[in-house]
Amino acid sequence: MKYVIGVDLGTSAVKILLVNQHGDVVLSVSKPYPIINEKTGYSEQNPKDWVEQTTTGLFELLKGFDGNIEAIEGISFSGQMHGLVLLDENNEVLRPAILWNDTRTTAECQRIYEVVGEKRLLDITKNPALEGFTLPKLLWVKDHEPQVFSKVITFVLPKDYLRYKITGKLQMEYSDAAGTLLMDVSKKEWSTEICELLGIEPSCCPPLVPSHSEVGKITAEFAEATGLSKSTRIFAGGADNACGAIGSGILEDGKTLCSIGTSGVVLSYEASDDKDFGGKVHYFNHGAPNSFYTMGVTLAAGYSLTWFKDTFARDESFDRLLADVGSVPVGSNGLLFTPYLVGERTPHADASIRASFIGIDSSHQRRDFVRAVLEGITFSLNESIHIFRENGKRIDTIVSIGGGALNDDWLQIQADIFDAKIIRLKSEQGPGMGAAMLAAYGCGWFDSLKDCANEFLKEDRQFQPNKSNVQKYKKLFSIYQDVYTQTKDMNKKLLDFRK
Repeated sequence: MKYVIGVDLGTSAVKILLVNQHGDVVLSVSKPYPIINEKTGYSEQNPKDWVEQTTTGLFELLKGFDGNIEAIEGISFSGQMHGLVLLDENNEVLRPAILWNDTRTTAECQRIYEVVGEKRLLDITKNPALEGFTLPKLLWVKDHEPQVFSKVITFVLPKDYLRYKITGKLQMEYSDAAGTLLMDVSKKEWSTEICELLGIEPSCCPPLVPSHSEVGKITAEFAEATGLSKSTRIFAGGADNACGAIGSGILEDGKTLCSIGTSGVVLSYEASDDKDFGGKVHYFNHGAPNSFYTMGVTLAAGYSLTWFKDTFARDESFDRLLADVGSVPVGSNGLLFTPYLVGERTPHADASIRASFIGIDSSHQRRDFVRAVLEGITFSLNESIHIFRENGKRIDTIVSIGGGALNDDWLQIQADIFDAKIIRLKSEQGPGMGAAMLAAYGCGWFDSLKDCANEFLKEDRQFQPNKSNVQKYKKLFSIYQDVYTQTKDMNKKLLDFRK
């Protein structure tokens, strides 16, 4: 039996999967690391923590493996997107990495529009200037930490830095580079135009490679620290959402993914780069060769449920918290929740908007609030599906992964609000499985990623939309969409009041 390893470098932990030729997860390990929140809106990590925890995780994984180490043929990676890792002339880290959920760069986003132009930026990068992307972070360091910026020779994203520490070779692959605002998404090359307009040396941008490319072997030092063979092949990997798409079989037109973690994503496969969504959703290069995906983001998806639990039911399990959700009717007895706890990304791109419960009265019980939170998260994700459909995309089948796939009542809510068949997979490993599949494809086990998906991914259950519920939710979704416009100015004033 042969094996590959998928390394998923997430925001809160690295998850490592050992996968065999049939797609079975033989062993898995997760190792956490902290986030540094120095100020409100700041979110950073020490890249050293990623390397140390991945090394420790691989060592622990292999301690539990009773097979031949030489049979582990390849490793590939999934990684949190957008994070800025700045390196000097010796490829040493210059400062903590600024993460995707850092929101300090509003002024830099505005400057990008002023200098490049909103339309020109969309023409080249297919995405708007948002605080989460890499380029605004680079400009922030240039403006606020000039002594650091003067030493910058190159930058990479989180998983690329981890891979560099494993191989000694530095690259970035297309699916992650698409989230920097520095790459021409159609041409798959760095935009010298954007670099020059904003005073960024084009030479700062690392070499670009496809996600399935073999980029080196592990160093002798890393092999000794982990127990891996020095012959283990290393493949570039992909952005977490690109790998989540691969690991869920979103590899052809019509296939859509709903992933609910801390944030939430609705992602749909695109065979070409010629659709125009006007920047309302993200448009990135896929981890699959010569393809793309469109994506909408809810910033506080699973986080909204975690916040509610930690605030009102800290000592209870999620299972207990959600136990009575099925007994609450559609619409939570007239209670509506908007999940804007940390602002929103799609479709509003508003860092100032905040969450609301609307319609509370004395008859409401905790279970009504819990269902309203689930419905509100799902309504926010439905904003992206609504945009896709308005632009002519057919969406009738959605693979649901993450926390939203762990509860049957929530899966039925998704089917009813999305008005689509929802599929839950038997083994739902998302980005980590996608990384393993890129390694398996790179090793030549399969002729295509679709062939790999047919072998690795198995369906567990389907949830069909209930026509009556669909109609009720359509009326409620219209009310949900009004909440943003009705509360936008109030929330801005409240934020100003808190300062």
